[in-house]
Amino acid sequence: MGPRAPGVGNVTLARKRRLAAHGFTVAALAAWAAYSASIPSYQVPGPVSVARRATVFVTDRFAFAHLAYSVAHVASAIICGFVLGTALVLLAHYVPVFRLLIHGRITPFLNSFSGIGWTLLAVLWFGVNDVTVVFAITAVLLPFSIVNMREGLDSLDPELLEMGQSFGRSRWRNFRKIVLPALSPFIFASLRVCFGVAWKVTLTAELFGGSAGLGYLVNVAREEFDTPMIFAAIGLIVLFVHLTDRHFLTPLQAHVVRRYRAA
Repeated sequence: MGPRAPGVGNVTLARKRRLAAHGFTVAALAAWAAYSASIPSYQVPGPVSVARRATVFVTDRFAFAHLAYSVAHVASAIICGFVLGTALVLLAHYVPVFRLLIHGRITPFLNSFSGIGWTLLAVLWFGVNDVTVVFAITAVLLPFSIVNMREGLDSLDPELLEMGQSFGRSRWRNFRKIVLPALSPFIFASLRVCFGVAWKVTLTAELFGGSAGLGYLVNVAREEFDTPMIFAAIGLIVLFVHLTDRHFLTPLQAHVVRRYRAA
């Protein structure tokens, strides 16, 4: 028996991994279908009924509008959380007098405060509206942005920064040419973490403090015992987060990192 061609082992391993992953998915769906057949549908509907109910997000403008509201809430909160968190980290890094305040006081407080607590407070402060939802999500995302971006700044090579300062006096140019490329992996890591966490918080924030969105739709479905809609909304979030992270954020991160490394 001759030697294997280069890469054959890797291809075989990749196929086995795909088969294992797909097999688990099929087994989970089969178990779900079998269990749902043995109990009332209002408790756990079957995957077929949930899939049929999920089509409402394509055929019904009302349901699609709530989906669009949730996407807008998540996008707004990620932008606010990332920009504010990065600003706090840069302030602590370049103005050391604020370092203990931000990393020793503000970050531990934000990191320990409950997302439901932020939602309830936001309802008291702003009422039941979009501002409440975006505020609650942003407050939960802030510590994730702060921790990731702080790790990025702490990992900068001081010799490289010193060399950049010796070749040019412009701090903005050094930041753009040296610091920002080095931070790119941490920026994408922060955005990817915030994207997943935001969708986890969004459902709760819209459920208690929103007047639109998937969380609001789930609340209405709960009152009407429309369990397939609840499962459909949750399944749609899981599918959307997975596909966006795998087919958009991950390739974009790899492209940006390769580009900066080549530069």
